[in-house]
Amino acid sequence: MSIIGVLVIGLIVGLLARFITPGPNPRGIIVTIVIGVVGAVIATYGGQALGLYQIGQAAGFVGSVVGAVVLLVLLRLIGR
Repeated sequence: MSIIGVLVIGLIVGLLARFITPGPNPRGIIVTIVIGVVGAVIATYGGQALGLYQIGQAAGFVGSVVGAVVLLVLLRLIGR
């Protein structure tokens, strides 16, 4: 997948995660993209650790959104 594709998917995943997570969220398009991409990475490695994904297999769209929501919750807990 190209860099542009990763950024677009990251933006969509980040926007969905911000919509799902109640309360104040980080603002800005760059932060939203980073949250989406990092959420996908968290979902991939977390899913591999739990045995949901094979080694080398990436997380799906729903898993990426769940990973981004987990990231937002963790950021909110650390921010307090």
